[in-house]
Amino acid sequence: MKMILLKDVKGLGKEGDIINAKEGYSRNYLLPKGVAKEATKGNVKVLEEKKTANKLKKEEELNQAKALAERLSKLTVIIESKAGDNGKLFGSITTKDISDALKKQHKIKIDRRKIVLNNNIKTLGDTEVDAKIYPNVTAKFTVSIKQK
Repeated sequence: MKMILLKDVKGLGKEGDIINAKEGYSRNYLLPKGVAKEATKGNVKVLEEKKTANKLKKEEELNQAKALAERLSKLTVIIESKAGDNGKLFGSITTKDISDALKKQHKIKIDRRKIVLNNNIKTLGDTEVDAKIYPNVTAKFTVSIKQK
C-alpha cells in the first residue's frame, strides 16, 4: 500500500517520502498514529505543491542571506572602549558587544551566536570578524575598536 509519511519514521523514511508499506502495518499503525496518509492522486498533488513552495521559500531565504552578506562585507562597526596606554583594553569585546553595535549603528540584527570570534578582542584597532548568516553563506566585516 502506497503511503505518504507525515513525520519521520525510523527505518521507513523522512517526512514527505512516498513509501510502500504492508497493508496491515499501514492500517494498524501508520494511519491511526497519524504518521502517514494514503497516497491518493490528490494527496500526492498536495505533497508536490508543498515541496515546490518549500523550495521557493528556501531559495528566497538564500537570496536574502546573500544580499545581507554583501551589505555586511562593506560595513565597519565602531566600538568605543576604555584602554590603557599600551592599547590593551580594560576587559574585552565579545560577540554580544559586536551584535549590539551592529544593531545600534546599522540596524542589522544578527544573533551573537552567529558571529565567529576565535578569541575575544582585547586590543585597539581593526579586526576582521565572520558572521554565519545562513548555511554556506558567511560574511566578513570589520570591527574597529577606538579608545573612549
